[in-house]
Formats: sequence, structure tokens, C-alpha cells
Amino acid sequence: MSSVLYDTPGPNAKRRNVVLSVVFVALLALVLWWVWQKMDDKGQLKWSLWQPFTTSEAWTTYLLPGLGDTLKAAALAMVIALPLGAFFGISRMSDHRWVRVPAGVVVEFFRSIPVLLLMLFANEFYARSTNVTTEDRPLYAVITALVLYNASVLAEVVRAGILALPRGQTEAAYAIGLRKGQTMTSILLPQAVTAMLPAIVSQLVVIVKDTALGGVMIGYTELLNSRSTLAANYANVIPSFIVVAIIFIIVNFTLTSFASWLEGRLRRSKRGTGAVLTEDTVEVNPAAVGGAFGTGAGGTSV
Repeated sequence: MSSVLYDTPGPNAKRRNVVLSVVFVALLALVLWWVWQKMDDKGQLKWSLWQPFTTSEAWTTYLLPGLGDTLKAAALAMVIALPLGAFFGISRMSDHRWVRVPAGVVVEFFRSIPVLLLMLFANEFYARSTNVTTEDRPLYAVITALVLYNASVLAEVVRAGILALPRGQTEAAYAIGLRKGQTMTSILLPQAVTAMLPAIVSQLVVIVKDTALGGVMIGYTELLNSRSTLAANYANVIPSFIVVAIIFIIVNFTLTSFASWLEGRLRRSKRGTGAVLTEDTVEVNPAAVGGAFGTGAGGTSV
């Protein structure tokens, strides 16, 4: 089946695709075999290094508490960053210069600073200028940095998603008497959410992964930081890295799968019902009909 954007491959193209697929699988198998051999030569496949992950102590003492702190910081950052990003994204589109310019400055400023630098600054700020306890300070610093950076990025995602809609949507809303705020909340945002969802989810995945920066630099007890303690006790650095990487893959795959399901559900809910409007179901406004055909001063058609 062919279309404007896709042509059905012919016999030569099908053979070429099969050959390329076989070559790719062979190369991938060769790379995996090479990695396996190197790990075996260095003794990284010994059962003594992997055996701790079959006991409950490694999970209940190190990995699960670390995963819990990772999800706590990521969840709090998401809950704060999403509405804040939407606020700044909409503010950048304001007709009022005193709203649009400050919002643009804030977004561009925090979007340009590395999130690691924000974490270090926030940690020092809470240590020197507030009464936050030493135990809570790393969590506060991680959340603050993730919120400031990701809210700025999400603001641009929201702004781009709204501007990507056809301008006729806005003009039609103004034509029926809606104000700009009503147009934004009732017409533009509901349509833009579905288009923005993949980019938003990608940024949420970044939030989950960036929590590891707090563990490395400011001692936040997230998953990667807990892994280092586990590896120091069991002397299994490479296996612990592999296990933690698998955990991150599972968490992020779950998040993206849920987002894909939600996006499909939103798209299905916005499809038309297929109902046919008849004369009995439509209420005609005589004044509107008369205006459309240009009634004269006496009320007769011209």
C-alpha cells in the first residue's frame, strides 16, 4: 500500500532490508559477545559478585530505599515543575509587556544554567541562608534545581505546543466573543496537551535521571548514591552499576508506557461521535440567519 508519505518497498528493497536487518543483528550479537568475554576475563561474572542481589539485605538496606528517595525527589519536582512551566509558558505569550518580558527573562536564565550548578548553588544557599536541617538539605537542593531548570524547559514546550495550533482556532474563539483567558483554557490548552505530551514525558524522564546528580555531588541518598555504598560493602562495582541501570530503565519505561496509553486515550476521547445533525436537533437563531443574508432596516431580505 502506497501513500503520499510512504511507498511500499519493492522486491529489491525488501531484500535489502532483510540483509541490513541480518547484518545489524549479527553486529549486535558480536558486540554483546565481546562485552561478555571482557567481563569474564576480568572476573566480573563470578557468582560471588552477583549473589548479593539475590538476598533481601541488598534490596531492603540499599537499593529500595535509594529508589524511594529517587522517586520522591522526582515526583515532587514533577508536581511543582509542571504547573510552574505552564504558567511561565502562557505568561510568555501575554499581550502585556510587563508580564511577557519578566517571564521570558526567567525562562531563558534558568534554561541556560546546568542543573548540576543549580543543585550546588541551592545546597549552599540552604546551608548558609536558611534553617533547613543537614538531613533535609540535599533533598531541598535537588528539588529546587530540578524545578527551576525543568519548569523553564517545560515553559518552552507549552509555548511551542500552543503556537503550533492553527491560528484559526484563536480567531474563531474571538469571533464568538471569548476573551483571551477563556480562549486559552477552553480552546487552545485542551488541544495542545495531546501534542505536547510526548515532549513533556521526555522531560519527566530527564527529571528522574537527573536526581542521580544530587547523589553524586551533594550526597543525596538516591539510587545511585545507595549503589556506591552497596558496592563498597560487597566489592561488586560493575554488577551494581548494571543492576541500577536496569532499575532506571524499568522506571522510565513504565513512565513512557503510561504516557503512551494516556496519549492514546486522550486522542480517542477527542474524536467525533459521528452524530448527524438534523433540523430537529439544531436550534436556528433567526437574527443570525437574517444577518447572514443582509436584512434591511425594515427586516426584509436584500
